[in-house]
Amino acid sequence: MIAKDPYKNYQQNAIMSAGPEELTTMLYNRLVKDLKLAQGHITNKEIQLAHNCITHAQDILNHLLNTLDTSVEVGKNLEQMYDYMNRRLVEGNLKKDNLILQEVTGFAEEIRDTWVQAVKQVKTGVSLG
Repeated sequence: MIAKDPYKNYQQNAIMSAGPEELTTMLYNRLVKDLKLAQGHITNKEIQLAHNCITHAQDILNHLLNTLDTSVEVGKNLEQMYDYMNRRLVEGNLKKDNLILQEVTGFAEEIRDTWVQAVKQVKTGVSLG
């Protein structure tokens, strides 16, 4: 179904034409966005909106977790990290605690930035280390 809103149409096209690397980057970006939005909602005492953002972030983490290749070391490490982040989000959601959300946001940003660098490295064939 084509959206009538040009921006939504653009978003749909971007998703449909993206490769796996770009889709993963989009998921990480949305995860960070949801976590930051949730922090703002908590600050503004918008409890339901904060809850919605946190549970959406958890959905993204669960999707990322379910697509991991845990036969390799990096997959095993990410599995543990995603599990930890998810458990912290449960606690952060129950307590509506911005410090917990800031912690998880930091991890999400770090993983996202590492992912983006790794994709660039693979595409260019240049070692960044």
